[in-house]
Amino acid sequence: MTIAAAADNEGSDAIIRAWQCLPGLRSLSFTAEPGPASQTDWRGRGTAGIRTERAGNDWRLIERGRFVPAGAARGVTMNNVYRWQRVGDRLRLYHERFGTDAAVFLFELVAESADRLICQQPHLCGDDVYRGTLVLAETGFDLDWSITGPRKDEHLHYRYRGS
Repeated sequence: MTIAAAADNEGSDAIIRAWQCLPGLRSLSFTAEPGPASQTDWRGRGTAGIRTERAGNDWRLIERGRFVPAGAARGVTMNNVYRWQRVGDRLRLYHERFGTDAAVFLFELVAESADRLICQQPHLCGDDVYRGTLVLAETGFDLDWSITGPRKDEHLHYRYRGS
C-alpha cells in the first residue's frame, strides 16, 4: 500500500468511527472561554443529556441541559438540535435552530488524521467565522469550536460521550 493510500484509509476510518459513535452519545459537557480579542466575554460551563434520533440516513442529536455563565449563581436552559449527515468521506453538520425543515448548514468535516477531523470550509454568519475540529475519543469525541469576528474571539470545547 502506498503512503497516500494508507492516509486515505486512515481518513476513511476516522469518518466511519465518528459516524458510528453518533447513535451511542448520551451526554455532553462544555466550556466557553473568550480569547483576548473578545468583546463578549462569553465564559462558563454547561452540561446536557443527548437523545439521538435517526432521520432518514442522518443522525439528529437533541441536546437538553444547562449553561452556567462564569460568576452566575444559576444556570440557564440550553437546547440544541444538531443534524449529522455522512456524505462519502465527509461528515456534514447542520444546526436545526430554525426547525428541521430550515436547518442551517455549518460545515463539512474531513479527516486530517486517523483520529482528527477538521472543517473543510468555515461557516460564515454575518461577519463572524465559525470553525470546528473533531477529535475522536474512546467513548465519543471532542468538538472544538472557534468563533471569530469584529466582536468575537470565542473558544468552545464540547465533550460528547456515550454510555
